[in-house]
Amino acid sequence: MEQLAFFAIPSPCIGVCQSDDRGYCLGCMRSRDERFNWQTFSDAQKYDVIRLCKQRKRRRQLALLKAQQAQLQQQRAEANPELNFDPAPEADLDFGDFSLD
Repeated sequence: MEQLAFFAIPSPCIGVCQSDDRGYCLGCMRSRDERFNWQTFSDAQKYDVIRLCKQRKRRRQLALLKAQQAQLQQQRAEANPELNFDPAPEADLDFGDFSLD
């Protein structure tokens, strides 16, 4: 979505106006208050909101990546349990009588 060029700091809106479960816009990552009050913010406040939006987007992308990696690891373990080298949490290995002699 194109915005008019006469704004000093254009809105970060990309036209995807839906809220996630935490109340942030899925498109621009602004909160409800940040979206509704954008026109009344000073330039410093707008830059701060843009900075916060970038942080929120990075955190969301990292969380999605971690969730995808965990899901993939679980699928691999279910598909071939013999190759699951993660030790079971209840497994207690005792090497007390082990020697290299």
